[in-house]
Amino acid sequence: MSDADARFERPLVTPEGVDLRVRLGEAGQRAAAFLIDFTIIVAVLIGLTILCLGAAWVSKLEATEWIAVVWLLGAFLLRNAYFIGFEMGPKAATPGKRIIGLRVAARNGGRLTAEAILTRNAMRELEIWIPLSVLFSPGGGDRVEGWMFLLGFTWCAVFVLLPLFNRDRLRAGDLAAGTWVVRSPRRKLLRDLAAEGRSARFAFTERQVQAYGVKELQVLEEVLRVADRRTMQAVAARIRRKIDWAAGPDESDGDFLAAYYAALRERLEQRLLFGHRRRDKHDVA
Repeated sequence: MSDADARFERPLVTPEGVDLRVRLGEAGQRAAAFLIDFTIIVAVLIGLTILCLGAAWVSKLEATEWIAVVWLLGAFLLRNAYFIGFEMGPKAATPGKRIIGLRVAARNGGRLTAEAILTRNAMRELEIWIPLSVLFSPGGGDRVEGWMFLLGFTWCAVFVLLPLFNRDRLRAGDLAAGTWVVRSPRRKLLRDLAAEGRSARFAFTERQVQAYGVKELQVLEEVLRVADRRTMQAVAARIRRKIDWAAGPDESDGDFLAAYYAALRERLEQRLLFGHRRRDKHDVA
């Protein structure tokens, strides 16, 4: 691991005492995720505006006040419910975070609670939306407008730059809620060893397949996934002796183990349907 990677890696101890390692999202990644989310919000807001203008035109401007109320309520809910709704989901991430490969997590290693999500997003109103409204609101005069702009700009700068001045890249909402944003890269699904192992070349008898149980199946799966040549050779030799299997001249250890894994798994799954679960080779069930 490079020094740059280690700089963003943190220990995360779960309540059960399991020590996990997480990598924090960098400031640039978080900014990119927010820009994506902000773009989505603006696009939806434009759509809402078009709908409201259309409703105003249909009503011949007789319901403009109600339409304005609907627009303001929709805009308020959008900028708040957007983040809260997505981060309360199973991915704990908005579309922007998911695209960049980030998610929200609790700093204590526990479950991410609704209270934490609400707190971190309530702070966003103070960090971003209120300062932005101050920046773009009309002033009461040149001097007043200048001071309001300076105040809004300073407020924005303090909150926006805060992640750059703390070790864990936490914004004010994260500090208040006890959360942080961590890397959550997409993981490829493990291949289906049973599907790969099925082959007409290997025809195991019932006696040969019932030599092992669930425990041995799990060990065999780990051996196949690691795919260490010497380990596979030793395990294949042991299973062949156990089931009295005569290896063919062109039979590889990997092919044999994959085929036996598929056959053993299929038999155990069939027996499990009838309520029979064989824990290991010593279980006579």
